[in-house]
Amino acid sequence: MGKRSSTKSAERARARQVYDRLLAVYPNVGCTLKRRNPLELLIATILAAQCTDARVNVVTRMLFKKYRKPEDYVAAPIEELEEAVRTCGFYRMKAKHIVGTCQQLIERHGGRVPNTIEELTALPGVGRKTANVVLGDCFGVQGVVVDTHCTRLSNRLGFTRHSDPLKIERDLMAVWAADRWSLFSHLMVWHGRAVCTARAPKCSACVVNGLCPFPKTREGKKIAQ
Repeated sequence: MGKRSSTKSAERARARQVYDRLLAVYPNVGCTLKRRNPLELLIATILAAQCTDARVNVVTRMLFKKYRKPEDYVAAPIEELEEAVRTCGFYRMKAKHIVGTCQQLIERHGGRVPNTIEELTALPGVGRKTANVVLGDCFGVQGVVVDTHCTRLSNRLGFTRHSDPLKIERDLMAVWAADRWSLFSHLMVWHGRAVCTARAPKCSACVVNGLCPFPKTREGKKIAQ
């Protein structure tokens, strides 16, 4: 029991060092989805599934001018909404989820975006990742956002050995300081895009190289690529 506790303490200390180094490199880190309110971030995050934030921002630039409240999405012909979000991929499913979510916002939440993970994940097309993005950026509720970047980096850093998002979330909650969950998640995304890329990570230029086991195990592929 003592050894396990000591190992966990060491991992938390290493996580703090990783956080501090990454924050020094990305001091203005934050969600890259452009939005003005919780509804817009909720819609943008639904669209961001298997799509880049850059593409979503292009689409929502016009979308948010035309649709401003849940009633606007519900009243729109579904074909019109599908065409508006077509380039985000899986546009029929995403349009359906947006309409269903907005319908529930109207019927169950007075047209407002709820601020609990239980209420958010009850909405169509809203999983824990989407819910934690909205909670962290709009309501100040800390949560670990497990996307592809977080999955890749947390495995390479040795903070988890899992590929299942819920298991990764639980592992990271155990080693990341609770008041840093949301910001740490953003740091994973920014560093994953800039340095720790999927196919060609720039380990020699990485600020957390000395804290990361990945460069030493890269050839053996012991840590997720």
